[in-house]
Amino acid sequence: MSIAASFTPSTRSLGLPKFNTHHPSHSSPFFAIALRTTTSLTWKANQGRKRPVLVCSGGDGINGGNGKNSGGGGGGGAGGGGDSGDRNKAEAILALANIGRSLDSIPNDLAAAIELGRIPGSIVLRYFELEKSPLFRWLLQFGGFKERLLADDLFLAKVGMECGVGIFTKTAAEYQRRKENFFKELEIVFADVVMAIVADFMLVWLPAPTVSLRPPVAVNAGPIARFFYSCPDNAFQVALAGTSYSFLHRIGAIMRNGAKLFAVGTASSLIGTVVTNALINARKAVDKSSADEVENVPVLSTSVAYGVYMAVSSNLRYQVLAGVIEQRVLEPLLHQHKLMLSAICFAVRTGNTFVGSLLWVDYARWIGIQKAQELE
Repeated sequence: MSIAASFTPSTRSLGLPKFNTHHPSHSSPFFAIALRTTTSLTWKANQGRKRPVLVCSGGDGINGGNGKNSGGGGGGGAGGGGDSGDRNKAEAILALANIGRSLDSIPNDLAAAIELGRIPGSIVLRYFELEKSPLFRWLLQFGGFKERLLADDLFLAKVGMECGVGIFTKTAAEYQRRKENFFKELEIVFADVVMAIVADFMLVWLPAPTVSLRPPVAVNAGPIARFFYSCPDNAFQVALAGTSYSFLHRIGAIMRNGAKLFAVGTASSLIGTVVTNALINARKAVDKSSADEVENVPVLSTSVAYGVYMAVSSNLRYQVLAGVIEQRVLEPLLHQHKLMLSAICFAVRTGNTFVGSLLWVDYARWIGIQKAQELE
């Protein structure tokens, strides 16, 4: 195999990794073939170009990745580390070469991750596939969307699924639990639905697996900050090659997301209950006969209770849904059948949303912040 590269000096260093011929890794086709073939690197200076361009040829049909969904990685460390980091860097550079792109033509955070050996070639190829869509190209400008779309190209579709069906499934669940009292407790139903609309997006966003492109943690950061920096965004997500998560790191992911969802749930509930109480008071002002029938929703207790519910029940359910059911089970089976994968994800997320609504009503009644009204 021969690799020929032509480039001109650039502000960014583009160094190929050192190959360890004594301890080859058999998990990558690049190194498997390199074991059998003498590799030669020829660097030619070309003063006619302003950006480095790699031109590679391989008689063994090597490419930078298979394009398969390899799952999310995370900030388990500053770099890939060892042979895995070198392999990731080699695959990523080859992926860039195959499509005629350079490190200077991609975002700085992605280029830095490549140079540190934190992402394989398949993630680089996915970035360029997403970049073909005007909508995704715009979303890739935002770090949070970029990290999630690189880990799961169906992330945006899942956000639409969750928010689109949330209103209908939660309303249906409220009716299922309240039956004849549904219209008598309509104000409470409205509060629950408002809370759901505000929270649904965050329930998809926070537990979603990611490919971490964050810069290394600050040198003067404390031990707690360093620990949570090393935690994945999803406790069950698949780690990229060269990245590993301990059991404590995965527990830390649940704790960190739980704290965020507690804040989201409490804030969304405050909005919902305040709006609901305003509607109740307006109804009392218009209809004096309903003044004794409808009571204001307790703001503080309801908000804190909903925050606790999201931090525990919602957090665990969505962590398992995104990290286990979708990424570890459905993705490997249906990664070549995106339409079927989307349909099954839609069904699973719809069922999860409905179950969550049922659990919230039972939980709210169990702790006493909502009481069923008896029919006369």
